[in-house]
Amino acid sequence: MDELPHTIDSEDELIEVMTRPRPALVAFVGSLSGALVILGAGGKMGPTLALLAARAVRAAGSHVEIIAVSRFADKRTRGWLEDNGVRTVAVDLMDPGALSRLPESENVIYMVGRKFGTNRDPEETWAANTLLPARIAEHYAQARIAALSTGNVYPMVPVGSGGAVETDRLTPLGEYANSSVARERIFGFFSRRNGTPVTLIRLSYALDLRYGVLVDIATKVRAGQPVDVGMGHVNCIWQADANEMIIRSLALASSPATAINLTGVRPLAVREVAHRFGELMGRPARIAGAEGMTALLSNTEKARRALGAPPTPLDTVIRWTAHWVAAGGRVLDKPTHYEVRDGGF
Repeated sequence: MDELPHTIDSEDELIEVMTRPRPALVAFVGSLSGALVILGAGGKMGPTLALLAARAVRAAGSHVEIIAVSRFADKRTRGWLEDNGVRTVAVDLMDPGALSRLPESENVIYMVGRKFGTNRDPEETWAANTLLPARIAEHYAQARIAALSTGNVYPMVPVGSGGAVETDRLTPLGEYANSSVARERIFGFFSRRNGTPVTLIRLSYALDLRYGVLVDIATKVRAGQPVDVGMGHVNCIWQADANEMIIRSLALASSPATAINLTGVRPLAVREVAHRFGELMGRPARIAGAEGMTALLSNTEKARRALGAPPTPLDTVIRWTAHWVAAGGRVLDKPTHYEVRDGGF
């Protein structure tokens, strides 16, 4: 792997670092044929995942077509993807006729989901997280599917437990988390009924320099605002590592569906991270509350055995984030609400 920079100073550099394919990914996409379809590619992670896949295809000398499907409310994102060799299809997947417009493929990455706004409109969340997976699973019954899920499907566990494992009971708090369990069950049902190979990816907190748990903490420290440590420990993973492992998880797809936890190897202590940002940015961190005895944590042993450990050290991402936020780098107004303990989003 190429040496990581000490700091990241522009969005162009950020995108280059985040979409630089490693040999394992290049080898994997080189084994594919036809097209790789990414559903929900216009969200926070989708554009960089699509470009990462396209760069890996070019590095492999392959002719696999990368197809990004989304509503593409932001036309600039669609144009950017097209300019970088990704074919795009603009469609609202909830529309009745949407399925007829989807490209055929033997490999599908499903990134559609709704989380924020659930308290206000739970019906929309349940529709997006259950009806659509059923339609997609039926439509792509002959494909293999890597479907994004979330670590929120687990209940909180004791901080020293090592995190929830894939065989634990899924009894979370809140409508969003329960609709996410339902999404998994629907993919699982169609995997069994149709023999469709499926990987369910229980992702916890991907990190970009423009949003994510670390950005949430760093911006509060820089602004002199208190950092709530009630959710005292969190799992995070650099988004480039998550994207690569999501693509490679297609190789793990099986029927019945298999689940994997995808996040960093060890949780971060929120209090320690806040103080580290204070040191790096020259501003004392203010702490609010006290750490709970439990947290939303996942054990990643299964994913590490199959895909390897995430290669980007979180200490490096913390340093990048501190520099980015202190320098006034662009951040998105998309807080993660990692501190929520009652399941309400």
